[in-house]
Amino acid sequence: MLQGRILVAQGGGPTAVINQSLAGIVLEARKHAAVDTVYGALHGVSGIVDENFLDLGRESAANLEQVAATPCSALGSTRDKPDAAYCAEIFKSLRAHQIQTFFYIGGNDSSDTLRILAEEAKAVGYPLRCVHIPKTIDNDLTVNDHTPGYPSAAKFVASAFAGINLDNRALQGVYVGVIMGRHAGFLTAAAALGRRFDDDGPHLVYLPERTFSTDAFIADVRRVHDRLGRCVVAVSEGIHDADGTLVAATLAKKLETDAHGNVQLSGSGALADLLTDTIKSNTPIKRVRGDTFGYLQRSFMGCVSRVDQAEARAAGENGVRFADSLARDGSVTLHRTGDGADYGIEFKLSPLDDVAGKTQVMADRFIADCATDVTPAFIDYLRPLVGADMPTAHRLEAPRVEKILDR
Repeated sequence: MLQGRILVAQGGGPTAVINQSLAGIVLEARKHAAVDTVYGALHGVSGIVDENFLDLGRESAANLEQVAATPCSALGSTRDKPDAAYCAEIFKSLRAHQIQTFFYIGGNDSSDTLRILAEEAKAVGYPLRCVHIPKTIDNDLTVNDHTPGYPSAAKFVASAFAGINLDNRALQGVYVGVIMGRHAGFLTAAAALGRRFDDDGPHLVYLPERTFSTDAFIADVRRVHDRLGRCVVAVSEGIHDADGTLVAATLAKKLETDAHGNVQLSGSGALADLLTDTIKSNTPIKRVRGDTFGYLQRSFMGCVSRVDQAEARAAGENGVRFADSLARDGSVTLHRTGDGADYGIEFKLSPLDDVAGKTQVMADRFIADCATDVTPAFIDYLRPLVGADMPTAHRLEAPRVEKILDR
């Protein structure tokens, strides 16, 4: 039974809908008479140690709804990874504030943090219920069909590349866009969703699930450019060579890592610069441009999937219900129940060990045999997540006027 004081925190990279989960937890918990109040820890587990709490039980429902519709982590975030000593400090705060249930909204690293905390709580006999609420734009949580935060980021990437394609068609050349995704290519693959006409870009899509070859890359770009007079390329930041070495890592003078050991890839435009310079040096193509999307994908206002909003809210609500009815630790997971017009999602509480610290990558059925595109199966998978209001590009259909001058 859910009772006493509840704590919620947000960890890892922000998303456009993470606050929907926060509001879902707070508002659902308020319906339980045995719940005294809901606290929010500022900046994840570090806020617990420092006792940086907000009394969300006193937050108005009206303002919670406005915050829910606002992208990024309202409570702030962290990438700290607790060890036993760190957990001991967390328990001091939890005991002092008589907190018995902890909801942590985050990705695979955050779920791993919660697993460590749950194990430490059992080891010292502290009665703590730990529930992980999923989020990540990378869409790489195991067990889940997809993860809240991904559909909105995918909508941004698809919309951005639809616009890039129009720009590239007007002023022809080569464009290279680098997109987040260390191990999983789901977000990069989303660039293909905005294609409508046969010659629309991205014409080449490079995913971390496949080995990247510079020679093959140059040959691919030349082939597309020779055929169309232009080429739009979507590249994952996590592309690697046959030895598994990150292409981006070969450029860095000093590799930075977070507390979970992840190489920081999104803080530099080096990969885009390398790829555009490689094209310029190995082809006669003169107009070559590159961008690194970086943080733009995570919390972009005005480009949010309504499906994503609803599911992120439901993930938080169901987390509270599971904590009350099932009385066990776990991770809320999303399971697809239908496709197309029959699309639906079922929520379950899966064991933390099934999700914590693990990574899901794109299935082979989503990646074209050529390894530089996605399959129709992936588009069918993504379309209901983004929603029906995905913008559509149109072209002039007027016939050409016959030339008169002999030149």
